[in-house]
Amino acid sequence: MTKAAVYLETSVVGYATSRPSRDLVVAGRQQITREWFAVRAEGYELFIS
Repeated sequence: MTKAAVYLETSVVGYATSRPSRDLVVAGRQQITREWFAVRAEGYELFIS
């Protein structure tokens, strides 16, 4: 079965790879993004746009 393609904006990659932020909103986005990559990313063919 072919995986669906997902085109990621570069800010998504930034959230996944940056140091934890002290800003609670940014820290929340970082955590959600990291969890998505850990759990769901393998189900998609990922591209950075």
